[in-house]
Amino acid sequence: MKRITTFLTFVLLASGLYAQEAVYKVHDALSPLPGGKVKMEGYFEDDILRSQENWAKGVMPYGKVLEFFRSGRSKFALGEMPGKSVRTNSLLWRYTRDAGLKRITKAVVDSLIAATKPNGSISCTPVEDQPGDGDGDIWERKYVLLGLSQYYLDVEKDPLVLEAMEKEARSVMDQVGPAPKKSITSLGWSSTNIESSSILEPIMRLYFITGKREYLDFATYIVGSGGNEGSDIFALLEAGTPMREVGKPYPKAYEMTSLMEGLAEYYRATGDPRWLTCLTNFFNEVKDQEITIIGNAGTDIYWPKLYGEGWGNTAVEQSNPDVKRMMETCVGVTWMKFCSQYLRLTGDPAAVDCIERYAYNGLLGAMRPDGKGFSYVNLLNGSKVTNSGWGIVFDGLPVTCCNLSGPTGLAYIPYVAVMQADDGPVVNLYNRGVYKAVTADGRYISLGIDTDFPRSGEVKIAVFPSGSGESAIKLHIPSWSVNTSVSVDGKPVKGVRAGEYLKIVRDWKAGDEIRVSFDMRARLINAREGVNPAGKDFQALQWGPLVFARDENIDPEYSEPVRIVADQSGAVDVRIVTPECPGARMCLLVPTTTGPIKMVDYSSVDCWEGSHIQTWLPVLK
Repeated sequence: MKRITTFLTFVLLASGLYAQEAVYKVHDALSPLPGGKVKMEGYFEDDILRSQENWAKGVMPYGKVLEFFRSGRSKFALGEMPGKSVRTNSLLWRYTRDAGLKRITKAVVDSLIAATKPNGSISCTPVEDQPGDGDGDIWERKYVLLGLSQYYLDVEKDPLVLEAMEKEARSVMDQVGPAPKKSITSLGWSSTNIESSSILEPIMRLYFITGKREYLDFATYIVGSGGNEGSDIFALLEAGTPMREVGKPYPKAYEMTSLMEGLAEYYRATGDPRWLTCLTNFFNEVKDQEITIIGNAGTDIYWPKLYGEGWGNTAVEQSNPDVKRMMETCVGVTWMKFCSQYLRLTGDPAAVDCIERYAYNGLLGAMRPDGKGFSYVNLLNGSKVTNSGWGIVFDGLPVTCCNLSGPTGLAYIPYVAVMQADDGPVVNLYNRGVYKAVTADGRYISLGIDTDFPRSGEVKIAVFPSGSGESAIKLHIPSWSVNTSVSVDGKPVKGVRAGEYLKIVRDWKAGDEIRVSFDMRARLINAREGVNPAGKDFQALQWGPLVFARDENIDPEYSEPVRIVADQSGAVDVRIVTPECPGARMCLLVPTTTGPIKMVDYSSVDCWEGSHIQTWLPVLK
């Protein structure tokens, strides 16, 4: 038992979840594997490396965004960009161990530290004007702290980096707090100033790294302020308020979800069940009422002034033909990160369903085919992608908040694909690769996953433990796989249920093989009726975790009404065909009452040159 305790402590230190065990009141159900213990191949790996090479090591203009800290910025919150880049690159390095990426990231970190002002702040706002009000100063310093802390935890525990983080945090605490300091809910660019309170997350990271009470005290002040001017976000969430009504008139999805990541960390430190209630209500409300079929949220129907970036009953309104803008990439990535927090805290497999849905559809569907950026928002029908939104253009290159968030989402995939529980490894995502964990009694165990999932539902997992002894392996059974079969060395395993973890306990031997066969039947999805009844007359198609759409690149009648043929259970008898467009992952021949149509997985439809998409298909009358 001593070996597993030592190993898990290392796991938690490496992932930034533990620094001093004494400051934790909550023991996580799951933890990420240490850096270097995951090596994926194929599906996700190709996208991760393309983004790393062509964005993080390619076109990202680090020098120009660092200049904001020397010369000031022309627009509010532009100072978030270096910190976001460092966070992404540190998470990518944790997975890829790419030496060139490390050199680039260290240079950015050194430049940020060199920009430290006399009061210890790393800020775009002059000292005499701090804390900035509508310029987003606290939001920017939040991202400085997030970037530096990610670097410190995952790349290099440089004491100079920790010193810079502490100076930055204290510069905020010197300026923000109870009177006569500035209230945290009085600072920001929005009508409710919710964005400034999201500094809660990096403040909690500093508490876990250092164990210093001053950081927990400041976090308690933030939470006690309600996170929002004019209403208490946490009280509303505790009461189960619908998301579109939380924090109005600015129920901004990105900023609120970022704040909830901080609350997850605060709950770890306090153990107060009230905060778990808030986290659970937030998770369930967003999951059930906001998340679309591709895993993202936000629409312009309820709050048009938020340009589709606010909570808006999106799960219901997603097929509404009045929708013009929806699903900011920053929202999807931050939701994915929050789900990983909630999964670690609770072990709830529903969080894996959410991560899987977004990773396979919304996240990959937002990335440029060459990896040189991400769409700002995504549509299900019409113009799928756009770079129109907050940010700045350098020599023709849009650098937006979403271009910087998208790669973070990619870096989170290996972070959650296979995780560690006290009693053994937990398989969440079925991507081909090798994953190294430990058994219940502290022995090393390697899982080799061989599959072309999600192109098919067949998965083989080769198990290689060191030594002998009973231990568990848990397999996530996605909620969409109604009929799943699992066997170990040819013997069927009982108790397989959709939407749950299957726990297999045995004395694993080297070469034991788990086989999983998922229910990959294509399924028809009927739209719900929202504020516009016309939104009900649409259908969509899903295969495994993948959502499919009609693609104007290969189908000039892409938006014409059709009626998909399905049986009484909603199953559709499709046929896999060779994609016509280079780089497309899957293409299906789908039966309709007027003849077969071709549909491509949403993530592969390339609309960057102006073509269109139809994910919700209008129903032929």
